[in-house]
Amino acid sequence: MTEITNTDIIDNSSFPNETYKNTVLAPLFDASKQTFADYHYRVNLAHCVMLVEQEILSEEQGADILKALLEIENALDINALTYTGDVEDYFFYVESELIKRLGADLAGRLHTGRSRNDIDHTIFKMCLMDLSAVMLTELNQLIATLLNVAEQGKDTIVLAYTHGQPAQPTTWGHYLGAFIEILQRDVERITLGLKTVDLCSMGAAAITTTGFALSRERMAELLGFSAPLENSYGCISSCDYITGLYSPLKVMFINIGRFVQDMAQWSSFEVGHLYVPNELVQISSIMPQKRNPVPIEHMRLMASLSVGHCDTIINTMHNTPFTDMNDSETEVQAAGHKAFESGTRLIRLLSEFIAAVQINEGEVAKHIGESCATITEIADSLARIEKLAFKLTHEIAADMAKITIEQNISLEQFAHSEFSKIYKSHVGNDTTITAEKLKEIASPGHFVAVRGITGGPAIPAFEASLKKYTACAIDQSNQNLSFFEKILGAREILKNRVTNLTGKS
Repeated sequence: MTEITNTDIIDNSSFPNETYKNTVLAPLFDASKQTFADYHYRVNLAHCVMLVEQEILSEEQGADILKALLEIENALDINALTYTGDVEDYFFYVESELIKRLGADLAGRLHTGRSRNDIDHTIFKMCLMDLSAVMLTELNQLIATLLNVAEQGKDTIVLAYTHGQPAQPTTWGHYLGAFIEILQRDVERITLGLKTVDLCSMGAAAITTTGFALSRERMAELLGFSAPLENSYGCISSCDYITGLYSPLKVMFINIGRFVQDMAQWSSFEVGHLYVPNELVQISSIMPQKRNPVPIEHMRLMASLSVGHCDTIINTMHNTPFTDMNDSETEVQAAGHKAFESGTRLIRLLSEFIAAVQINEGEVAKHIGESCATITEIADSLARIEKLAFKLTHEIAADMAKITIEQNISLEQFAHSEFSKIYKSHVGNDTTITAEKLKEIASPGHFVAVRGITGGPAIPAFEASLKKYTACAIDQSNQNLSFFEKILGAREILKNRVTNLTGKS
């Protein structure tokens, strides 16, 4: 048997393979230049500054490298830049430009103690922090709008549904309060997910750090991170900063989609509880009577698309190795950014929509009457006033509901004589409840007013809830503002340090 050695293999090919270039390298280069070029630029500046401060580079060497990087940035026309295959990726493109200006020796010193691995995950995180800060700003604005509408609607009666059927009266404000609460929990979940994103990977190098005396803490500071991610292997391999952020984003989009679906039901012709103004209504090209609240459909679609974009990222991470791999890098990162794009449009439109719509109180009152939605309070009041067991009063109320529906009347129109007869048939004696009292306890206003324990729709209880929501909203907005300021402040720190070393702003 002939032994095969490397010398027996003849390879006359040269990198890159044309198909590989067109299907992988060129699209990745385009994604890098369009999305990550600015972050890559700032990583280069920060790394050079840190190398000077750690005395790995002299100030003169650092100044020359920084000046060359500034020249490259100023001369760069991103839109005109195309992938030629002369270099492997955007990192090597910048390095080649640096070599043209400085020569291989000096230009090559910039890469001391680092790798494309720690650079990549750092720039991915920097981009996600920016996108998240913007989305949280929009989300906090939506919550502020909801708080304002909920305050105005704290005494506007609406009909709440369970299992798709009319259930009980509540208020528009109280209903929106539930949505406010869940969005504020979404803010908490996203903010928690950002804590891992906010840890810098620079200094991990390929995967085990380096023998050079780098300052990982200084790199984190210059790039706007709170601190370095501790374990260098995890900096490159764990990737839970991706799944940990897109998971709460997905939950938020699901939550918003469910709320939007309610708006679709409430605004339907058959229900008609929500009036959508003309500015948010489209017409039919053939049916002149149509008022189509199409923005609701677009919001539902955007919520679903955003969930799908998040799923793309989370599912791509599934069953991948716990090591450096392309499954978490440029292509999947760019795909995930679509969730921020569609999600931000969704949140902006929903904020505008909620501020504009109105409750059709006439239709609500009509359907409350037709559905006996206040019947629970009849049973409750009988139990409290007459000191009876709820099971018994529930049976009395059930008989009343049957008659109400048969006679096509509201509970407020229920004859007191008929009520007295039903009551006596169940209890054995006469009721103490007068006709006026019966009408009162059957009314939607009374139903809401007596539900004053924590979390209820009665105005004092709901106003107490609103105070908590408002305090939470202020705190969350301030947290996001601080996060924004940290990111922007780091840019100024880096800019000033570069100016100090180069004499150029």
